[in-house]
Amino acid sequence: MKSRSSSGCQACHATPSLRLIISKASPRTPMSSRSGSTRGYETSSQSQDHSASPPIPESSDTETEGLVFYHMDLYGSKERFDIFPEELSGRGDRSLGDTRESTLSSEKVQRPQEVGYDLEKEVAELAKMYGIDEDREKELELLGGHLEKVESRWPPARTEKAGSQGSIYNTSKSSPSVKDPNQSTKQQGLPDEVSQGENQSKARADDEAESNIWSRGGLSSGGMSEEWNSQAVSEEEEEEEEEEAADVFCSTCKIPIRAFDKLFGEHKDHEVAQLPSALESEKEEIHKNMCRLEEQIAQMENVASHLEEIFITVEENFGRQEQNFEVHYNDAVQVLAQKYEEQLEALGEEKRQKLEALYEQLVSCGKHLDTCKELTDETQELFLENDKAEFMKAAVTMVDRLEEFLKKEVDLELSTLPDFEERVIDVSEVEQLMNSINTIPAPCAPVINPQAPNAATGTSLRVCWGLFSDDTVECYQLCYKPVSNERHSDGQAEHTLKVKETYCTITDLLPNTQYEFWVSALNASGISPPSERAVYVTAPSPPIIKNKKIQSCENAVLVCWESRDINPVDSYTVELSKLTDEENDDIITESIVGIPNCEVLIHLQPTQKYHICVRAHNLGGSSERSDPVLIHTTGTCFHLNEDTAHPLLAILDDGFTISCDELENPECDLPVYDNSFTRCIAILGSLIQFPGKHYWEVEVEEDTEYRTGVAFENTPRHGHLGANNSSWCMRHIITPSRHKYEFLHSGMTPDIRITIPPRRIGILLDYENCRLSFFNADIGQHLHTFKSRFQHYVHPCFALETPGILRIHTGIPTPPWTALP
Repeated sequence: MKSRSSSGCQACHATPSLRLIISKASPRTPMSSRSGSTRGYETSSQSQDHSASPPIPESSDTETEGLVFYHMDLYGSKERFDIFPEELSGRGDRSLGDTRESTLSSEKVQRPQEVGYDLEKEVAELAKMYGIDEDREKELELLGGHLEKVESRWPPARTEKAGSQGSIYNTSKSSPSVKDPNQSTKQQGLPDEVSQGENQSKARADDEAESNIWSRGGLSSGGMSEEWNSQAVSEEEEEEEEEEAADVFCSTCKIPIRAFDKLFGEHKDHEVAQLPSALESEKEEIHKNMCRLEEQIAQMENVASHLEEIFITVEENFGRQEQNFEVHYNDAVQVLAQKYEEQLEALGEEKRQKLEALYEQLVSCGKHLDTCKELTDETQELFLENDKAEFMKAAVTMVDRLEEFLKKEVDLELSTLPDFEERVIDVSEVEQLMNSINTIPAPCAPVINPQAPNAATGTSLRVCWGLFSDDTVECYQLCYKPVSNERHSDGQAEHTLKVKETYCTITDLLPNTQYEFWVSALNASGISPPSERAVYVTAPSPPIIKNKKIQSCENAVLVCWESRDINPVDSYTVELSKLTDEENDDIITESIVGIPNCEVLIHLQPTQKYHICVRAHNLGGSSERSDPVLIHTTGTCFHLNEDTAHPLLAILDDGFTISCDELENPECDLPVYDNSFTRCIAILGSLIQFPGKHYWEVEVEEDTEYRTGVAFENTPRHGHLGANNSSWCMRHIITPSRHKYEFLHSGMTPDIRITIPPRRIGILLDYENCRLSFFNADIGQHLHTFKSRFQHYVHPCFALETPGILRIHTGIPTPPWTALP
């Protein structure tokens, strides 16, 4: 309905502040005389002092019948009285003359029925034109009783008035609602302005109160002819939207909708979900995205941290390379300067030698010239001698001297050449140094990683390390040796391996043994310093389950094992596999972890079969599984405690048969253990310490005297079974006249006669009922029952008083005939 009114206003080019007034023929009030104040309109449901039949406005031939638009700011102004002439009948208007008032009064009396009929007809035509009747029918058809609920929220007074009067702007059809003409004429003719102002203020207050009731109540079912107030309609729609809030979520459109829209709206074929479930789903999706975002943030922070480390590494590598270049450059310059000095010194030495040789040759040549000059001078003087005899004497001497002088060879060649040898500086070393500038330096020391979980087996270890630099490495040298607690551990043999990768798996090691590792990096320039040493440990060896020490009953089992390693392990894990068929033999149904000792008590289900194996754990990882043992929970199983056996008592190979060959000297000199029986040839069994019922049987020979029953673990070893308050037993002795049976506790026995000697004795220990019962298992006969509240757990006990054999049978289901009232 709201959209239809809006479209109508837009079609008439009216602003949103315009209001639709339906009337037969209403004169238009000039816009210049309208006030800007806004107030609620008056209704016909006012009090009797201000209520009147809707007056008939003046008809004008120039005005066209139909729709007339007025501004919303006419509410509360005096021009409003021209639009709503109803108020003029009660209040009067000084701006209008007495003539207009009298005319309105006369027309109001003369034509009420005619105008009411025309207005009703016109409203029906408008409703049909805008499809109001169709919308009303559809609304009633789809919502059913919803409209009744909405109408029930309207004030009852308003509903009555709307039903009786129709519309506030429709002419009244009944005379009782019209004021007395005399009273109306009297009010119109009041000359006093003060009285008129009071009446006008009172009417305005009543108008505002009635307008609030109208806006909260909405339109009545019979209000097709009344005015559609945009403000009232918007408030009603807001109330309906608040009442009919979205309660489902459209998965297709991704918006919350009402359930009504799913049934009849545009979301009819869409997939919807309950709003709470959709809310939880969206919260979960947002949580997942937040988790992913946090992971991405953590990754980016790690990348940023790694980039910072790389940045620092680049700076460090640059400084190291710069220093390396400077060192190599200085070395090359130093070698080149040394070569230059050496060559310069050699050249100076050659120069000195040449000059010395030339000088010596020059001196020799000078001496030779002096001698020649001297001989020449003497020869010339000899030729000037006039005395022939003297001349001849001197000539002979001179000739000899000249011959001797001329016989001497004179070296006229140069002793040395002026040219120097071609000297070439050997720069090979310099070239090597220069080339080494571009060669990478020796690598830094690697960093060996600590041992990772599950990185070891019983005979192998996986060692990892890293090189936190950009140094080029050709290979790594890994060294290791076993760790010894002895002081002189340096004598352990070291092993060295060369590997290309930053990890290595070392095999052929000892189980559960610590090894010390360190690693170095190598390249063409040399080897790095060794890393810090790290200690790795190999995984333990598989434990060994002691089959003969296993104790079980219908509801539990006590498993014992031993470690094959010298060094202690951290903990153990017991793995159970319930055997239902052959295909599921290896399925682990339960694991018990963190067991510190070499035994564990496990609760099981009755009448089942289990495979049980054990693993050992240390820092290096877990061992392989031990050999499994098969456990049947169909009865009680125990073993005989050999430490308590009398020296004359022998346990046969099956572990459940005891025998005694001689009794001549019970207190013999055979070795006796601290826990052994010394007087009574007896032995204790090791029964699982678990409440409930335990049943076993003892097979006896008719001519053997014996005792069998239960006893505390600390029962005296120097006495007989049944002679103290810590043991309960059945005794068989042979007398000349008969077989005698006694049921002893603290040396006391009841007077019981057994006519049929039992060959197979059944013993039932019932902790819950505080009973120890003996039966003739062959015939299911009850022999005797001890009633005692055992203060501690007891163990089976067996004794032979004559040479013979006792066979013990365990793992037997409790027979039904053992049930006692």
